[in-house]
Amino acid sequence: MRTDIDSLIERSGTIPAWLDLPDPKGFRPKRKFRTIWISDIHLGTRGCNAALLVDFLRSVECQTLYLVGDIVDGWRLRKGWYWPDAHNEVVRRILKMAHRGTRVVFIAGNHDEMLRDYAGLSFGGVELALEAVHETLDGRRLLVTHGDAFDGVVLYHKWLAFLGDKAYAMLLRANIVFNAARRRLKMPYWSLSAYMKKRVKNAVQYVCSYEEAVASEAINRGFDGVVCGHIHCAEIRQLGGITYYNDGDWVESCTALTESLTGEITIIDWAAETGGHGHASAQPAAPYAEHAVAPEKVSA
Repeated sequence: MRTDIDSLIERSGTIPAWLDLPDPKGFRPKRKFRTIWISDIHLGTRGCNAALLVDFLRSVECQTLYLVGDIVDGWRLRKGWYWPDAHNEVVRRILKMAHRGTRVVFIAGNHDEMLRDYAGLSFGGVELALEAVHETLDGRRLLVTHGDAFDGVVLYHKWLAFLGDKAYAMLLRANIVFNAARRRLKMPYWSLSAYMKKRVKNAVQYVCSYEEAVASEAINRGFDGVVCGHIHCAEIRQLGGITYYNDGDWVESCTALTESLTGEITIIDWAAETGGHGHASAQPAAPYAEHAVAPEKVSA
């Protein structure tokens, strides 16, 4: 279904001039993918690594781009407005991709749940949805969902989720200061918050329970796999006969899930490839592939 905004653009024949501006010439050819999944950008927060995400989006082309929830952080914006130019550039880059032929599907998450009422509509070529079904090149059907519906804290104790959000925001602020110091020392980006989360016993148990709940839903609905976000932990692993994919985030890890033109699904760690400064080196770091050994979980 098209919106009044899209219809107005068609009737007037006017579109923002920046949509047709050529991209800056890069030193490397763009990587081409069949599909890209990204989530948990959290635009509107200081923890968002918008510059790295823009650098990534400028470096790739794809047939379909899935935005798997928590793209805009409505929870944080309700408490105070924070929207620097770098966050505008993320939006512009996504709209440019849609304008140039990429199918862009925006699946609303819990932090941008205000958009769920508009599921089924299209804004500027971006389709809004509650979930999606993706068919891989080899014919497998993947459920694409943000994943908060399988988070017991969000589902049954929303007050606790908001409390956890405050604690998490404090950790992310510490992460910003920590990495500012690393930049002055010419050291690459490294996520203090991700490091701490992986070493807290309850957090590890929470991640495992979440993954099992998401996988169980995919199995019950007859899917071959599931793609989600929400917990900021990029992962590819087999669970109960299906493949669980998590595309990570752009607050802590700066990762994306990609399907190549030949059908291989991998995780790209953009912070690792670029040293946290953008502009990937000629020899990128090896991504996590679905046929590779998944990163080992921290012992309880």
